[in-house]
Amino acid sequence: MFAKAFRVKSNTAIKGSDRRKLRADVTAVFPTLGTDQVSELVPGKEELNIVKLYAHRGDAVTVYVSGGNPILFELEKNLYPTVYTLWSYPDLLPTFTTWPLVLEKLVGGADLMLPGLVVPPAGLPQVQKGDLCAIALVGNRAPVAIGVAAMSTAEMLTSGLKGRGFSVLHTYQDHLWRSGDKSSPPSIAPLALDPPDLSEEKGSVQADSTVQGDMRRLTLEGEEQEEGEVQQRCGEKSLSEATEDPSVGGLNPDPTDSKTLQEQMDELLQRCFLRALKYRVKKADLPLLTSTLLGSHMFSCCPEGRQLDIKKSSYKKLSKFLQHMQQEQIIQVQELSKGVESVVAVDWKHPRKGSILEGSEVRTIVINYAKKNDLVDADNKKKADVCLPSRGLVKLDPILCDCILEKGEQHTVMKLPWDSLLNRCLEKLQPAYQVTFPGQEPIVKKGKICPIDITLAQRASNKKVTVVRNLEAYGLDPCSVATILQQRCQASTTVTPAPGTKDILQVQIQGNQIHHLGRLLLEEYRLPRKHIQGLEKAPKPGKKK
Repeated sequence: MFAKAFRVKSNTAIKGSDRRKLRADVTAVFPTLGTDQVSELVPGKEELNIVKLYAHRGDAVTVYVSGGNPILFELEKNLYPTVYTLWSYPDLLPTFTTWPLVLEKLVGGADLMLPGLVVPPAGLPQVQKGDLCAIALVGNRAPVAIGVAAMSTAEMLTSGLKGRGFSVLHTYQDHLWRSGDKSSPPSIAPLALDPPDLSEEKGSVQADSTVQGDMRRLTLEGEEQEEGEVQQRCGEKSLSEATEDPSVGGLNPDPTDSKTLQEQMDELLQRCFLRALKYRVKKADLPLLTSTLLGSHMFSCCPEGRQLDIKKSSYKKLSKFLQHMQQEQIIQVQELSKGVESVVAVDWKHPRKGSILEGSEVRTIVINYAKKNDLVDADNKKKADVCLPSRGLVKLDPILCDCILEKGEQHTVMKLPWDSLLNRCLEKLQPAYQVTFPGQEPIVKKGKICPIDITLAQRASNKKVTVVRNLEAYGLDPCSVATILQQRCQASTTVTPAPGTKDILQVQIQGNQIHHLGRLLLEEYRLPRKHIQGLEKAPKPGKKK
């Protein structure tokens, strides 16, 4: 990824909230690190910069720099350590070993092929496909590269150590390493192991010598091909592996769900697709390989306890599902290179991309989140009643800090009362409303719905007229309403643009016709009274003499 020079977009000092969030992300991604180690990696007061850059292939990457060295980088919402970090924490990732001759090829942008692995007496580390791994050289445990496993350890052994083993992301001596102090790997002795069985040792030595003898003839992916062809092959393989590997997905059926397994998988597939577009894919990521969309984004959006398997859906193939999403005008897919499809455009405003939450749902989500993450202040825990959220305090974690605190509050506000927390969460959400008409799909629009406004105005010769606005928001045609009122009131009506607006029309009826208008809106159109303002201006009934 960093085999060629990259382009820096911005370089800024990290904010306090981003620093806390980074610590939380590091703790979640690398659970083997202790609290002290996380604080050492992401220091509290030392200078820490966020560098946003574009790799030579156009990938948007965020790099975290401490003490002049890149320590972490983020790609497609995934956090990775650099070799500088791994030299301080060599056991952070499962480590595979290769020969020194291979390093030159890896630095040039090649992936690590399985024939280049050195199998130690204790066997290969146990990993699953997609796991992040470190790559070290024989005789030194200091990692020189970071990559993602293309298959599990069991599959590596079954294949006879043939094929592509790791997709390499970053190496010692690449351009990301060069952006630091350019120090060399430290010398870290291999771990001392119990003496293996003699027969096993002989087998291992023979295997190692065979591999070493073949090193001069070893062809690594990318050595004899252009980068475009490599990208195409990787894209095709990733897609086929994602859709054909039976271990990728299976559906845990819900015994209480009356839907078939295929219908459930269709719903899960659409849910993961929409969540990936909403929360993970950014405009800067486009064009995006369809295989990357599935492997790096959709799989990670699958709910806990369920597995996504396209073969068990009615679509059977990813390409067929994406064609359906293209027909619904959510995305646009093109074949940018032969046999490899990419998502080139996304309708970010498509109504299916969003999800509507009522205030009560937001309240429940926030309360459950605070309880699940143990954020209820211990001193006030007994007072914090779900039915009375105004009692008690809630501690703010990095996610809540980013969501609700203003810039000047990041370092001062550590806790909030329940009612203040809930109000702030609601204020940060985009207001929207939904209008449902009989026999039609609900219409969802952003903003707050304006009530139908009824007013009285005076025209020439002291004549009164009734003016009504905002009928369109409720699905009513102003011209049709004017025609009905003209017949019922036996009075002239006109339809004109509302002053100060572009697309809104107003209906004007001669005389005070609020009684007729109210009857039409409330009884025939059955609109809620709370969405109509001005009904109180109807003429009072005359007193009997």
